[in-house]
Amino acid sequence: MHRAAVTAAAVLISLWPASVAEAMAQEAPAPTPGQNVTLVTGATSGLGRELALRLGARGDHVIVHGRNEERGAEVVDAINAAGPGSARFYRADFASLAEVRAFAETLRADYDRLDILINNAGFGSAPDERWVTEDGHEYRFQVNYLSTFLLTHMLMPRLLDSTPSRIVNVSSGAQTPIDFDDVMIEKDFSGRRAYAQSKLAQIMFTHDLADDLAGTGIVVGSLHPATYMPTEMVRRLGATPRATIDEGADAVMQVVDSDDFESGQYFSGLRPTRANDQAYDAEARARLRELSQELTGLTCNMGRCRLDR
Repeated sequence: MHRAAVTAAAVLISLWPASVAEAMAQEAPAPTPGQNVTLVTGATSGLGRELALRLGARGDHVIVHGRNEERGAEVVDAINAAGPGSARFYRADFASLAEVRAFAETLRADYDRLDILINNAGFGSAPDERWVTEDGHEYRFQVNYLSTFLLTHMLMPRLLDSTPSRIVNVSSGAQTPIDFDDVMIEKDFSGRRAYAQSKLAQIMFTHDLADDLAGTGIVVGSLHPATYMPTEMVRRLGATPRATIDEGADAVMQVVDSDDFESGQYFSGLRPTRANDQAYDAEARARLRELSQELTGLTCNMGRCRLDR
């Protein structure tokens, strides 16, 4: 999908007879009093699907996000049929910041609380082509990181209203330092480099959130769930799976549920570990934060952000 293809898709979306918000949501069970409300992005296949099913099986109201409405409906139906939890599907393409804004605004209108946010949606390193989103940003940097940055900050009021609450950023062991002179990788591009840069950006974002939200009751964590699970991302790469989706889900659920780690911690599987050195560089994180606010139209102060456009 080259820039022209992405732009063409955006034109088709603009021609839908219903608004984006109307297309994303449907009538479905509302959360009951005392029921955890959990959002899993990228929940229509692979790791995200397994997480949504597990959370529904334990009784959560699961907000299932994805791009494919048919697969989303299948996950929602499975959760609602099995119980004791409930679910509802919302469609949004993270390659469009406008869709992410509409998604967040719809969720804020539909829900008065959000207990758990699992930022799982993402795109891998294959194919090894440089794509540009309709917003003009390198595809993986936006889908894996910028859209997560925007969504998380727009949903922050609901997370703060629901404390103790939790944010989990599903990252990767593949991490490449950000070159701030060429963040969109216009030179020496590779899909692997773009993916690894976006995943390190998620970890840097996790550290910033932990600092900003200290004392609020929101705990933040990031992790590499498992190496080469049998997901669409790994199949596109042509790699042989080395771990199961269950192993990855176990690792994510530990960060969701455990009280035995410090906010901001990065995990590899079930073990706390150290990320790339740039994740601990305060100056680099400040540069990334400033750039992210500029690209998403957010203005942030002391962990509180507003959308300026």
